[in-house]
Amino acid sequence: MRTSFLVRLAGICLPMMSWLAVCSSACAQERSEPGKFDFYLMNLSWGPEFCSVPGAGPECKATRGFVLHGLWPQNYDGSYPVNCAERPGPLQPERNLDITPDLPLLEHEWSKHGTCTTMSPEEFFGLERQAFHSVRIPKKLRKLKHEEPMRPKDIVDLFAKANPSFPQASVVVSCADHRLTAVEVCLAKDGLMPISCQGLRECDADAFRVVAPPLK
Repeated sequence: MRTSFLVRLAGICLPMMSWLAVCSSACAQERSEPGKFDFYLMNLSWGPEFCSVPGAGPECKATRGFVLHGLWPQNYDGSYPVNCAERPGPLQPERNLDITPDLPLLEHEWSKHGTCTTMSPEEFFGLERQAFHSVRIPKKLRKLKHEEPMRPKDIVDLFAKANPSFPQASVVVSCADHRLTAVEVCLAKDGLMPISCQGLRECDADAFRVVAPPLK
């Protein structure tokens, strides 16, 4: 994983500051030139963990599996550009609340990551939506009713079966405190085709708990 979901979410707004930081092997680069990066890393956060943060948006009240945390410019050496320019964000960020159920997070994602592309805010969030819908979520995770113990390999295998065209090592699992937090997918800079991940740190737990979404 590039960085723990807990780390990235902790700095979004004050109600979320109670999350503990988890170290990552990647190095952020301040003020890189927009457009200079190697590929995209899409973080699909596991909804029950994402929405358990105090202060989460009202959209989190819906039953959710994976939600889109962000689409992040990334480099093969594990570094990544951030905060590349001061540009105004999208006029209607709430349009993406159906896949990213937190308005402060959407604003944060644009300023920290979207500005490192050469796209307009609308183009960037449109690309996020395209990336999100390009991945098939395994049926077992879509239909999960009860908490289950799983291994990182189990999650990777489920995604490989649901997305047979994806190359090997294109999906990386993130965890914290022996719980699934996210699945990350590496995508080509041009065309968003799945590619093998490089320079990322993966969940090193032997097994973890997968918390089921709340029942409707």
